[in-house]
Amino acid sequence: MCARNVVPPSTVCSSPLWHWLDSRAAGVLLHPTCLPNAEGIGVLDDSVDALLLFLRDAGIRYWQVCPLGPTGFGDSPYQCFSAFAGNPYLIDLSALQRAGLLSEAQVAPLRALPTTTVDYGWLYTTKWPVLSKAYENYKRKPVMLPYGDFEEFCAAESSWLDSFTLFLALKDHFNGEPWWKWPAAVRFLAAARNSPLAKKVAARAEAHAFFQYLFFGQWRQVRAKAKALGIEIVGDAPIFVARDSADIWANPELFQINQSTGQPLAVAGVPPDYFSADGQLWGNPLYAWDRHAADGYAWWLARLRANFALCDIVRIDHFRGFDTYWSIPADALTAKTGRWESGPGLNFFSVVHRALPECRLIAEDLGELMPSVHVLRQATGLPGMAILQFAFGGESDNTYLPHNLQANSIVYPGTHDNDTTVGWYLATDEKTRDHVRRYLRIGGREIAWDFVRTGYAAVSNLSVFALQDLLNLGSEARFNTPGQSAGNWQWRYTAGQLELLHRSSAPYLRELGQLYGRG
Repeated sequence: MCARNVVPPSTVCSSPLWHWLDSRAAGVLLHPTCLPNAEGIGVLDDSVDALLLFLRDAGIRYWQVCPLGPTGFGDSPYQCFSAFAGNPYLIDLSALQRAGLLSEAQVAPLRALPTTTVDYGWLYTTKWPVLSKAYENYKRKPVMLPYGDFEEFCAAESSWLDSFTLFLALKDHFNGEPWWKWPAAVRFLAAARNSPLAKKVAARAEAHAFFQYLFFGQWRQVRAKAKALGIEIVGDAPIFVARDSADIWANPELFQINQSTGQPLAVAGVPPDYFSADGQLWGNPLYAWDRHAADGYAWWLARLRANFALCDIVRIDHFRGFDTYWSIPADALTAKTGRWESGPGLNFFSVVHRALPECRLIAEDLGELMPSVHVLRQATGLPGMAILQFAFGGESDNTYLPHNLQANSIVYPGTHDNDTTVGWYLATDEKTRDHVRRYLRIGGREIAWDFVRTGYAAVSNLSVFALQDLLNLGSEARFNTPGQSAGNWQWRYTAGQLELLHRSSAPYLRELGQLYGRG
C-alpha cells in the first residue's frame, strides 16, 4: 500500500523490488551484551539457550540484535572497527575452559567484574589478556574445537579477515592510536602490506584471526539453536562505518577523505531533531558514492553478504541516507552546520536486489523525512519502522499512531535509542500522558504492558519489544541515550529476571500472539 499523500500508486507501488513481510509475528529486541553471566559482559553461553526457550514458549518468532561488530572507543555497536568482523567480547570463555585452553585461575579475574552492568574499561584490561592466553595455549598445543578448522576459516574469510587482523595488530603496536596518526608507511593497507612492520606484527594478526574464528564458531552454534526452535535473528547494519575502522583504512578511495593524510573532507550526522537541539554529530566519514557505483557497489554487496551470514534479516540503520544524507564540514563543532547531499537512491537497491533477490531488509526510516525518502522506501518495498513513543501528544494524523500504521512495517514501543516505556511515560509531559490514556482507554498504571498489547494489536505485520519493557523496567534500564558520550550500552538483565518473566508472562504473550494473529 502506498503512503498517504506521497505519490500515486501507479508511479511507485506497482512493482516494488521486495515484498517479504507478508505475515504477522512478534519479536524481542535485545543485544547479546545484555545477557547474564559471570564474565563481565553478555557472552554466547547457555544464557542464550534460556533466552531462546523463553522466546519459543512466548510464541515470539524473532530476536533482534544491534550490530555484532568489534566495538572501539565509546563502546558503541554502531561504531565498530569493522563492518565484517565479530565482537570478541561476546566469546564464551567457559567453552575454552572445557576445551582445555584456559584454566579457572586464568578466567578468575573476570569473575570480579559487575554482573548487572558492563564496565567496559575494566573489561578492556581484563578480557583481552585472557583471550590472548587462550591463543597462546592453542598455538602451543592445538586442540580440536567444535568450530571447524582454523586455517580453513582464515582462507574462507580472507577477503576481509587479512586486512582487519593486520589493522588491529598495527593498532596494538601503536598503543591504540587511530590509523590516521600512524606513520605514512602503514597509514593505508596498500602500503602497509609491503611494510617490514607487517611481518613484525604477523603473530598478533594471527591472534586476532583466532578470536574471529572463535566468535564466528560460537555464533554459528547460536544460529543453529535458534533455527531448531523456529526463531530467526534480525541483525543491524549501520549505514556508515566508524572513522577508525579497517573498512576505511583498507578502502580509502571509497570514502570522502584526503587520500594522503586520511583526514575526512566531511562527516555524517543529522540536523537538530527529537533527540538533540544541536543535532547529532556522528563524525563518520561519508561515502564517495560515485566510486561505489563505478564498481557495482562491490564493497556493499560483500558487506551485506557478510551480514546475512550472521543473521536472517538485516535492518539498515539510517535508511534515509541512501536518499539524502546530512553532510557536515569536518571541522564543525555541532551538526547544525551542514547540508543535504544526494545518496545513491533506488539504483543502489536495484543492484542489491539483482545480486541478493531473496534477502530480507528492514528500512530504519525514523526522524524528520523528506517526501523523497518515503518514495524511495515505497519503491524498494522494504518495511519501515514506527515508534509508539513518538505517536502521542499531537494530532490524529501523527504517522506513528496505531490507526495510521501500515501492514508493511515494524512497530516498536521504542528502540535501543529510546528510554524504556516506563521511563518515557514518567518523564513526558502530562498532555502526552493524557493523550496516551485517552487513546488507549487505559489508566496508565501498567504502561509498558499497555504498549505491548497495543503493539500486538497493531496492523503492522511485525511488532518488536525491548526486553526491558517486558520486564517493566524504568530509565535505569535504558540502553543508549543519543548525544550522551558516556554511560551507554551497559545495561544487563539477570537470569532471575528472565526466569520470572518466563514463568509469569510467556503464556500471556503466547495468548496475545494467538489473539492478534502473531502466533
